[in-house]
Amino acid sequence: MSVRFPSRPNLLRAAAMVALLASAAAVSGCAQIGDSVPSAFADPAKYDLYDCKQLEAERASLKARATEQERLMAKAETGVGGTVVSEMVYRNELISIHSQQKLEEEAWRKGKCHETPPDTPAAAAPAAPTPAPKGPRAPRGLVH
Repeated sequence: MSVRFPSRPNLLRAAAMVALLASAAAVSGCAQIGDSVPSAFADPAKYDLYDCKQLEAERASLKARATEQERLMAKAETGVGGTVVSEMVYRNELISIHSQQKLEEEAWRKGKCHETPPDTPAAAAPAAPTPAPKGPRAPRGLVH
């Protein structure tokens, strides 16, 4: 009677699965950091001396940066192992951007700022008269 031990490929496969699950669990914990540590990634006094116009420009810039970062994360997650890459490469920058947005929003409220209304197009300006077409004219009152 002989005893069979499991073959090595099965043992290696099991070890790889355990390592993969452990790293996935570790990375998923990182995703929850974003809301709980706002000041660790941004200077709390950065926006203290900004006026409303500067805050409005910064608000637009931060919104564009956050959108771009989220787009990059979504793109990275489409590949093999993309979630891990997305978390490791892009998550800290996104957390930093969100932290700056929170601080900027606080300064916006403290300064009692309001968004500037968008510029109206040239509808308020009088329209320029169109030049008369060149060429022979038909006499008035005659219809062709």
